[in-house]
Amino acid sequence: MKRFLLVLLMLSLAIPAFAVDQMPGKGVDVKPGRATWNTGYFQEALVRTGLKELGYEVQDPKELQNPLFYQTLALGDLDYWTNGWFPIHYAQMPKNYDKRVELVGYVVKAGGLQGYLVSKKEVEQFNIQSLEDFKRPEVKKAFDANGDGKADLTACPAGWGCEKTIAHHMDVYDLEDHINPIKAGYSASMADALGRYQSGNPVFFYTWAPNWTIFKLKPGEDVLWMNVPEIKPTEAQQDLVERLTVSGVTGAVTDPVKMGFVAADIRIVANKKFLAENPAASKFFELFTLPLGDINEQNTKMQDGEKSQEDIERHVKEWIAKNQETWNGWLEAARAAAK
Repeated sequence: MKRFLLVLLMLSLAIPAFAVDQMPGKGVDVKPGRATWNTGYFQEALVRTGLKELGYEVQDPKELQNPLFYQTLALGDLDYWTNGWFPIHYAQMPKNYDKRVELVGYVVKAGGLQGYLVSKKEVEQFNIQSLEDFKRPEVKKAFDANGDGKADLTACPAGWGCEKTIAHHMDVYDLEDHINPIKAGYSASMADALGRYQSGNPVFFYTWAPNWTIFKLKPGEDVLWMNVPEIKPTEAQQDLVERLTVSGVTGAVTDPVKMGFVAADIRIVANKKFLAENPAASKFFELFTLPLGDINEQNTKMQDGEKSQEDIERHVKEWIAKNQETWNGWLEAARAAAK
């Protein structure tokens, strides 16, 4: 009997050594950052929710412009954000960033796309393969909504970074006499383009992903990603030429497709000290990933008016409920990493 009781005592003492801590982040205060563009709010809220389920005390995110965020992260005043676009953001990071900052996992690999989209019906009708085809009279006429003799392109408002790239394309491909870039407010311009498409008219627009535009106008079904005539990088793109052509893009007119814009990986970026001290958070960051279509769908809800923080938190709960098995797997792996 004594021997039996001794065995039970030994087993009871051994249980904690093998048990996985369900709240490995308990007592740890976490300071996240958040990008200024609202198409990144959803993934930020999802990651913050995951850390809370791991027991971390996560503050509301601090919204900062990219260079200031990376500087603040390197100093340790913030711990992470989910909104890194690479290789585009490398130029915005402080010197010797790799000593204090680390890129972890892939929220969406090659998901940060930019480029031109053209209505599929007209692509097939006129055999449009690149921007060069907009020099053809019949193509210009089909896309000329205001009667100025040029194809109308829903482009970027003045001051946006993409405005400079589009202006570069108009110049180096000799398109200024053939394409009219519309630079009004983007959301209003795209709403107008969507209305024209729904009325049976052609559309030609610039966009990026993730974005509500490619949920409303789906690549491969409604529109197709278009080639630039040839790769002629801007000065800022000189070291990223290989990223201007992308393979495996859903709904592209060709594969690979010459986008003319740098394709980016969307990644979590975190302070190295924070990662080393918090293996559960590090493992969760490593595993966290989202289908681009899910982000586009949520961004569309925001565009349609569900854009308050309460709305976003509800979208997070809905996504987790639909992907509970995957979500639980991430949390279990994160808890195991903290043993």
